[in-house]
Amino acid sequence: MSEIWQMSATEIAQRIARRELSSAEVVNAHLARIDAVNPALNAITNILADEARAEAGQADRRLAAGEKVGPLHGVPFTVKENIDMAGLPTTWGVPALAQAVVPMDAPVVERMRAAGAIPIGRTNLPDMALRVHTVSSLHGLTRNPWHPERTAGGSSGGEASALASGMSPIGLGNDIGGSLRNPANACGIASIRPSAGRVPDAGFVPTQEHLLAVQLMNVQGPMARRIADVRLGLRVLMGAHPRDPWSIDAPFEGPPLARPLRVTVLAEPPGGSTHPAVATTVRRAAQALADAGYVVEEASPPRYEDAISCWARLIMGDFASVLEPLSQMMGADALAFLNVANQAVPPLAGAAAFSNLMVERDGVARAWSTFMAERPLLLSPTWTQLPFAHGFDSATPEGTAATMEMMRPVVPANLMGLPSACVPAGRDEATGLPIGVLVMGPRLREDLCLEAAEAIEARLGLKTPIDPVR
Repeated sequence: MSEIWQMSATEIAQRIARRELSSAEVVNAHLARIDAVNPALNAITNILADEARAEAGQADRRLAAGEKVGPLHGVPFTVKENIDMAGLPTTWGVPALAQAVVPMDAPVVERMRAAGAIPIGRTNLPDMALRVHTVSSLHGLTRNPWHPERTAGGSSGGEASALASGMSPIGLGNDIGGSLRNPANACGIASIRPSAGRVPDAGFVPTQEHLLAVQLMNVQGPMARRIADVRLGLRVLMGAHPRDPWSIDAPFEGPPLARPLRVTVLAEPPGGSTHPAVATTVRRAAQALADAGYVVEEASPPRYEDAISCWARLIMGDFASVLEPLSQMMGADALAFLNVANQAVPPLAGAAAFSNLMVERDGVARAWSTFMAERPLLLSPTWTQLPFAHGFDSATPEGTAATMEMMRPVVPANLMGLPSACVPAGRDEATGLPIGVLVMGPRLREDLCLEAAEAIEARLGLKTPIDPVR
């Protein structure tokens, strides 16, 4: 029988419900796993041991009393340190916010608790979540369990590292430029960037009011080792919430589409180079979908490079108003990455330029929507290169440019508010690093993305969790 920390969130929930395991056993097993591997990885920054044990005892008593319980009853979960938890600081990885204690849970934490899940730890992220490499000026470097000298991705890198190594079965992250999917790719786990509005997004730190780019492109979402757990997590998190005025109620499953579904395969996305091992992995995933009954064809969606450019100008142009206060909180390496990335994007010269940018975004989204009406799914790399060595992204302007080029497949979903699932589909023979692929779909069709991702997982998925490679 598997160790408890090796089980999926779904299996743990089922075993607790059948009383084959107690929540206390499950929590203690994961706390022991944290003690064993977190010193090598530095993924979890705040271990909530006493609180988790107390909540596990309460969960077991509720079950014994015959109370109705939620779908994640007694299951531990982890929370990225830029997501609010009542009574704890939302640090965003920087010393300036180390004591920024918040009065209430973010909606996603509130919903995980309502489903019966138990917070067990807080996870690391780069300064202000504005880097795709997880090193924090408050908490230090998070390592990738597959390769100690390569990035765990970012910005939800602590979450991905913890999940991949068995410290947690399911967790919470967020994504304005791939931050749920970048680290999932680097650490060999699964995640989904939900559609805009599908999952509520609200918090107190650094402010309750969000920039326009955050309103349009940032989402909260689940991370796990298996697609089934990602689906379960999304169903727990989704739905309108009064603290997010833009969140919506919509059914998880959309109307049926004609089968077999058509999948566009983009193994080597325009706008830069693609590592041969990455392109090969995407094509293997395409074959897995073909074997599962999908119709696959290599092509590119319209205006692909326009989507990438538009995302960059929107996020950098909108963040220009807060770069000065951000720079005062961020460490040197994080700031170097942000500044070089910002300098590579033409500034928005006033209100007319910003208005024209939003017009361009509308045109790109319309072109994609029309294209996806006939071809509802897009399969592509997550990153077009393998996870890089620590510091590569910020050491030189060339490294920053290469990093932005490498992550280009993740950002069209942010620009247009589309769902995008990441699933492991293989490993690089030379380095042993995992390679994930993206499955994107039409707005509010997470069900289609996850269904296809699960078909890939069934044929190509990685065996996780793993012991960290030393």
